[in-house]
Amino acid sequence: MTVTRFAPSPTGYIHVGNLRTALFNYLIARKSGGEFVLRIDDTDPERSKEEYVDAIKQDLEWLGLTWDRIERQSQRLDRYEAAAEKLREMGRFYEAWETPTELDLKRKKQLNMGKPPVYDRAALGLSDEEKAALRTERGDGVWRFKLDHERITWEDGILGEVSIDAASVSDPVLIRADGQFLYTLASVVDDMEMGITNVVRGNDHVTNTATQIQMIRALGGEPPAFAHHSLLTGPQGESLSKRLGTLALRDLRENGVEPEALLSLMARLGSSQPVELRLSLDEIADGFELEQFGSAPTKFDVEDLYPLTAKKLHGLELEAVADEVRALGVPDDKAAAFWNVVRENITTRKEMAGWWALFRDGAEPLVDEEDREFVAQAFGMLGEPPYDAETWGNWTTAVKEATGRKGKKLFMPLRKAVTGLQRGPEMAEVMPLMQVKPGGKPGA
Repeated sequence: MTVTRFAPSPTGYIHVGNLRTALFNYLIARKSGGEFVLRIDDTDPERSKEEYVDAIKQDLEWLGLTWDRIERQSQRLDRYEAAAEKLREMGRFYEAWETPTELDLKRKKQLNMGKPPVYDRAALGLSDEEKAALRTERGDGVWRFKLDHERITWEDGILGEVSIDAASVSDPVLIRADGQFLYTLASVVDDMEMGITNVVRGNDHVTNTATQIQMIRALGGEPPAFAHHSLLTGPQGESLSKRLGTLALRDLRENGVEPEALLSLMARLGSSQPVELRLSLDEIADGFELEQFGSAPTKFDVEDLYPLTAKKLHGLELEAVADEVRALGVPDDKAAAFWNVVRENITTRKEMAGWWALFRDGAEPLVDEEDREFVAQAFGMLGEPPYDAETWGNWTTAVKEATGRKGKKLFMPLRKAVTGLQRGPEMAEVMPLMQVKPGGKPGA
């Protein structure tokens, strides 16, 4: 059975980059009838917060990305300790005491000599007496996994064959000096013990994957199938790293983005398929294939979400928004007419409030100077509400006869004066929704 996982750290809100990883893993599991695991990477007690755990769940539920089971790494520390002890017994785990400053100096020397900045394994040459002296002076050291210096090769689901020389990679630190287990060790143990068969993540993890493959094999496991998707950039190719905080899913939701719009874009962005609105995860999954994605950086523009959002809203029936329409104060007998008028003229649900305010309170008339007298005369010929579907036609006919205006010179000034807008819905449909006589606001 296919088993995938999404492993966010509860140190902040999920952003669009995280979502891409979550969605790919979800779709792989769902397409194969497998299992999708939500794994909370909360081994850092200082930065992990329960409010972010709750937020992660809320964001995934909003999108419909439901998980089959949830795991907490903070509840599995004994499993990581057992794996660490096994690696020590195998001679694949060693303690090192270099300070960050010392490591930085070593890297600079290597770079100056034209060598890759790889940890030199100096700690492996320490005698027991030297280790004891360092422990007394500096306390506990970090624990590094000793890589076998050989090529690590795998067939990547997106990148194709990947081969990395382990000698070009530093022995990874798996346990910090304060005893905290780091991501690499925890992830390896979890992937093995939870039966994870497929891992999709960003291509900034390619080197991590190489070391994890070797660790899994050292611990007697079989690596999952890995695939590394491209990273997102801004619309001009700029890095998104500094903007991801503003691209949190909850901010997009607050700004009116519909979940189907976000999912439809993320499931196709960077692939050979065109982005098209899909209204269910089943529809999205039908056309999803990892092989269709490329390795080049993928441009993401938040503005692309709004046409998709608008398209979704345009197709909704009143039943889908009835509660929101009622909450605005729209009378039940006007609700259907209100929704029919506004749904083709909104980009997000939030814009409904502005339309109802216009109908309820009237708009500030938009009147050009040369039309001021004409508009005043026309408003004098308009009766008080309620209006009906015939009001606009009857009124404009009467104004035409009285003023001699016709065509655009007749209709456009009246539209602008009634709605305060250059364009919008059919005025014959607008007039029955007007709760007050137009022209009551300044500017008429």
